[in-house]
Amino acid sequence: MKLVTFYNPEGQMRAGWLDHNRVIDMKLASKGELPDNMADFIKNNASYMPILEALTCSVELPFYSLEEIRLTAPLPNPITFRDFVAFETHVKNATKRAGDTVAPEWYEMPIFYFSNPHAMKGPEEEVKRPAKCLRLDYELELACIIGKQGTNIMANEAEDYIFGYTILNDWSARDLQMKEMKVLLGPAKGKDFATSIGPYILTKDQLEPYKTNGRFDLEMTAAVNGEILSQGNFKDIYYTFGDMIERASEEVTLYPGDIIGSGTVGFGCIMELGPEVHRWLEPGDEVELSITGLGSLKNRIS
Repeated sequence: MKLVTFYNPEGQMRAGWLDHNRVIDMKLASKGELPDNMADFIKNNASYMPILEALTCSVELPFYSLEEIRLTAPLPNPITFRDFVAFETHVKNATKRAGDTVAPEWYEMPIFYFSNPHAMKGPEEEVKRPAKCLRLDYELELACIIGKQGTNIMANEAEDYIFGYTILNDWSARDLQMKEMKVLLGPAKGKDFATSIGPYILTKDQLEPYKTNGRFDLEMTAAVNGEILSQGNFKDIYYTFGDMIERASEEVTLYPGDIIGSGTVGFGCIMELGPEVHRWLEPGDEVELSITGLGSLKNRIS
């Protein structure tokens, strides 16, 4: 199921789902049994999903066309947002560009940083380049959304805690990021200005046909102004989402509505490709990320 958050014709933010080219308001369709926002739906998804699934079998439901509404981030207000760096190729390329080698500790445990849960952007939303940034970059990622509370979750149990998946673009101000990370802390102002997710949350059952040995066989591409620059596959990831969830939940509690990003697929950003392949992003550029089964997420730089 493809779950969305959208603005209806009256300008109200609502939660719903996509049915081909139709958008259905879950609260309206359920006559108030389901909530009007995605955070509450995910928090109580165990009781709400059966109601939603029953509704999808209905012959007649009130709906909007895509032209009548405006999609926004499918989970506009996540509880927290952790972004991992789980692709070995990306780590190798990034460290090589910096004139360094991969730290041996990277192979000992999945590494992540916390980013800003209040700066989520959705499909077709403009992303403003920070005023002090001249090296703006995209990052091609997949994210999972936590659907059940848990602490010290083991990797082989993590599937039970995942609600669904979405495309994630971890926008990066590389000049700001590189300067602040010289102090040996994670990125902050280089990352916290915007993160794009969407266009929808795909419930986890929908990706099962693509799974082999705990990894998804999903083609991933990134295009700038219609030109494909990055191509990769999610199956090449070094650490699985199970590994990431085990690490993230170690001695702390994960909650429904937490977002966990995979980190960038190999060659999934301009920094890896090199500005000799493509210049840094500038106002007016349009960036489109696409992943098998998860659609396309498009944003314009302002």
